[in-house]
This record gives sequence, C-alpha cells and structure tokens, in this order.
Amino acid sequence: MKFMKLGSKPDTFQTDGNNVRYVASELASDIIVCIGHVKFYLHKFPLLSKSAHLQKFISLSNETNMDEVQISDIPGGISAFEICAKFCYGMTVTLNAYNVIAARCAAEYLGMNETVDKGNLIYKVDVFLSSSIFRSWKDSIILLQTSRTMLPVAEDLKVISHCIESIANKACVDVSKVDWSYTYNRKKLPEENGIDSNQNEVRTRLVQKDWWVEDLCELEVELYKSVIANIKTKEVHSNEVIGEALKAYACRKLPNFSNSMIQTGSKSKHRSIVETIVWLLPAEKDSVSCRFLLKLLKAAIFVESGKRTIEKLIRRIGQQLEEASVTDILIPAPDGETKTHDVSVVQKMVREFLKKDDSAEIESVERGEVEGIRKPGILSDASKLLVAKLIDGYLAEIAKDHNLPLSDFIDLAELVSGISCPAHDGLYWAIDTYLKEHPGISKGDRKRICKLMDCRKLSVDACTHVVQNERLPLRVVVQVLYFEQVRTSASSGTSTPDIAKGIKDLNSGSNGSSRSGTTNQENDMDAVATAEELKALRTELASLRLSNGVGGSFKDEDIKPSSDKAVIGKMKGLLKSNKSLLKHWSSKGGQGENSGSDSSQSIGSANREEAKFTPSRNWSHSVS
Repeated sequence: MKFMKLGSKPDTFQTDGNNVRYVASELASDIIVCIGHVKFYLHKFPLLSKSAHLQKFISLSNETNMDEVQISDIPGGISAFEICAKFCYGMTVTLNAYNVIAARCAAEYLGMNETVDKGNLIYKVDVFLSSSIFRSWKDSIILLQTSRTMLPVAEDLKVISHCIESIANKACVDVSKVDWSYTYNRKKLPEENGIDSNQNEVRTRLVQKDWWVEDLCELEVELYKSVIANIKTKEVHSNEVIGEALKAYACRKLPNFSNSMIQTGSKSKHRSIVETIVWLLPAEKDSVSCRFLLKLLKAAIFVESGKRTIEKLIRRIGQQLEEASVTDILIPAPDGETKTHDVSVVQKMVREFLKKDDSAEIESVERGEVEGIRKPGILSDASKLLVAKLIDGYLAEIAKDHNLPLSDFIDLAELVSGISCPAHDGLYWAIDTYLKEHPGISKGDRKRICKLMDCRKLSVDACTHVVQNERLPLRVVVQVLYFEQVRTSASSGTSTPDIAKGIKDLNSGSNGSSRSGTTNQENDMDAVATAEELKALRTELASLRLSNGVGGSFKDEDIKPSSDKAVIGKMKGLLKSNKSLLKHWSSKGGQGENSGSDSSQSIGSANREEAKFTPSRNWSHSVS
C-alpha cells in the first residue's frame, strides 16, 4: 500500500477521556473547536495560517467574545479534522488509501488551499492521489470503497470519477502488460520471492482476461455499477468477460444466490444489486448463461424488483430457453397462491422463445414474399425440440401439485403444440402424472388433457403402459391398440389392417341410432376403462403380438403377410364384445378423433385407398 508522510514535528495530540483532545504545549489553548461531541483545545495561530474557513469562524467568535467554534458538518468527522489540525501544527501525519479521501474532503471544507498558504494540504493530497493512489490497482479500489461515506463531496471534487477512470483503464490493459499485484488466484512474481528479476531466465506469467473480476466485487453496488459501465464503454473486454464479472458479483453480494435467494438481510439492498446487474447485462445472447439469468429472475421475484426488470429478464431467458433445465425453470408461486409453481412466468418465457420465429415470418410478409417461399424462422429445429422436451419435463414436475389448475397445464402444453416432436412419451408421462395426482377430474377434463398427445408417437413401452392404464379414457386405449397394430403391419411390409371396415361390417344393421344414443356412446368412449376392459385389451394385445411372432415387441420384422386376416378377425372379436365401441365407430364412419395430423402418412401406403379409417385432422392440441 502506498503512503505519504507530511510534517516533521512529533505528534503531541493527547486525549483526556473520550470527548477531549488537546495539544501538549507550554502555551495555553486559546480556541476550542467542537466537532460533534468531541472538543479540541487548540491554538489560533497554527489554524489561521492554513485554513480560510477557520479564519472566518475565529473572527466571528472574537466579535462575540466567544472562544468556542462549533463545526458539525465537516466531511470525515473527528478523524479527518484531527489530520487537518496536525498538518496545521506541522506534526507528522501519514496518509494512505484508507484516510486520504476523508482528509481531502475535510481540507476542502476548511479551505486549506494555495491562496491561504503555499504547499497547503489540498495541494499535497492531490499530488499524492495522482502520483501514487491512482497508479496503484489495490489502492484505487480501497480509495473508491472508502469514498462512499464522503458522498456527495467526493463526487463534486472529481476524486471518485478520476478513481473510477483509473480502475477501468487498468482493467482494460492488455494482459501481457499487467505487472502489478492483484488478488485473483495468482502466484507471486520472482522478485516478490526474493529472486533477482534481472536474471537471464524466461518468466512466464499466465494472466487471465478476467483477473480483475474478483477485486471489483469488494465495491458497493453504485460504485461497482459506475466502474463496470466505464469498462464497457471502452469495448476492450468481450461480453463473456463482462458476464463473468456480473456472475461473480452476484455470487459475492447476494446471499445463497446459487440456491435462488434464500431470505436473509435487507430486501431493498438486494433489490438494488439485482436491478444493477440486470441493467449491466450485455445485450448479446451468449454473454451469460440461461441458468444464471434464471437465478437472477428468481432473485428478482423474491426481492420484489420492478416490473421492467422482471420483463427484461424474461425476454433474455426466452432468447436462449433451449439451454435451461427443468430445475432451472421451477419458479415458486407468489405468496398467497395455493399452487406451488408460477406457471405464468414459464408461459411468458416460451412465448418469447417462439416470438423469434413469428417475427421472422412477419418480416417476410412485410417484404412481400410469397407464402410458399417464405424464409424460415431463425429458430433451429434442434432448439425447438429441446424446448419441447423441456416443457414436457416441466409439465411432469408441476403435475405433482394437487392445486395446479388443469387450464395451466393445458395452456402451457398448447404453446409448444406447433413444435414437431418425434415422440410424445414425455408428454404422456406428464399427463399420466396429472391424472394420478388429480383422480377427481371429470370425464370431459380427462378427454381434454388426453387430446394433447398424439397416440401415433408413443413408443412401444409407452403403448404397453397405456393399455394397462386405468386412468385413461377408453377411446385412448383403443386408439393406441389400433396404432400399435398399424405399426406392426407397416414394419412387416404387409397391408394395413382394415379395422374400420371390419367394424362397419360387424355393425351392419344398426345404422339408425338417435341423437341421444350417439351422445351416450361418446360418453362411454370418454369414460375411464374398467379393469375388465383393460384386461381384455391386454390379452388381445399379447395375442396380436404372438400371432405376428414378435414375442412381445412390435419392432420385429418377421411378421407374415398372412396374419392380416387373423388380426382383423381378432380386432373384430374384441370390439364386438363392447357394443358402445361398435356404435361409436360406426356412427363416426370409422374416423378416430384423437389422432395426429399426419397419421395417413405413418400408416403406410400399401392399401391407402382401401382403408376407410381416416384419422381426424382436427388435432390442434398436439405438442408435435
């Protein structure tokens, strides 16, 4: 640490109790200077020779025949005045980074400038600042940190701005020229270990680009904001380095930041820190990680930051949502709400994510591009798929909440319904979790939530689970069984089983059902499958697999074409045992309701013209 000694006389200031300071001298004191609750018994002549302010005060005291001067607002208080008083007496005073700013502000207050006396305290302090303090990395940081008690006087004197500029300049120096000591994980230089630096040896010092990050974490938030803003204006450091600096500051200043702000300390103080970090965030997408942004968002919500701060974070998160994990986006619901998680915030993130594609399409239309040759959105298919899987996992997690409204679940799932996913297993497990945790929901609600998934995009394992799942409407189980067999036939190279035609043939003679009868049939299909029905379906599924030689797997390709007739016959027998199914399927003309938009393409083209079963294209709620 740099220091400067002023004066040459011995220090004869003494203390009598806690409230009295005096100079040990043969001459009696002729002036009392009161600084707060402390009285200084001093002599007029040394003070008058250095301080214009004291000259004025003492002249006023002489007119009123008073030998006591009251000073209540001197910057730096008692200690700063004592430094100035000792300088007036010519006593030895040591200035350093910890006390120089207080001495400078107090000297300004007392008018200790060159017009009163050459080589006065203000001049000497300014020389010390420019020649030593501002040239030292550590001393500049210490000075800036201690200046917070000197505001706004230190700002008016330009000391703080000069100090900030000095720190920013050093932080932006090329790392090959960094030759001062700093605290960021550095080994000592050879000369610091007593080794002659003039030896003909190659010295290698690996200085990281962010060597300055940890030291600046010592600063209070307003000063830190000023320094980082100054560094950013120089455009020397990359956005990633600035992002690392902000991350380090958040971890240092926000208690339990890694755990998303556990309550401790002052909310207003932490709010200021969070909002400052958000304000300093580089605009570029990859300057900070999505995980860090989500931690900031949780902290901002906890400390009740302003609406603009939270909205800015949500926009930033939406730009890189594909990087997030399910744990990252589990944001607690506001106080007073019964549900566990704040689903609305996640919905806003997804909208921001999808908005990039929407903006690209709007721009294409404005340029007059033809719909058929419209430029694709800026979102890659991989990014979209990652977000779709993220939301599936998130839905599975929040589905465990007994107080989660069905509308929250469905609205979030529908937001990603336009993203094409090769499999819907994740969505199925989320739906099944919700049905398990909410056993009391109505038939209509079960139908609504099951419409979110595409039965054609379930894996063999998921299909097997569906056929054994007593929580699902019967129509879902039947559809899965149908598509399982379609997949089996397609993989074997045989013709597609014309199950719908078989159903129609079985149901011939029962074409004139009433309107109320149709409603009852649909209700039967939406009802939860009974244990007996599921048992029959499981038995038939096993039989279908065995008859095709798949041994419990629909992936086997050794399926004989001659099995089609047997398959159709068994399906007829199965459906014949449930009249409501027969009536429903015949009334719909062989059209299933809960299928995906491209089922005709997935079934195979061998007998496409023959098949009467045409899955509905009204599948607006599919996640894919």
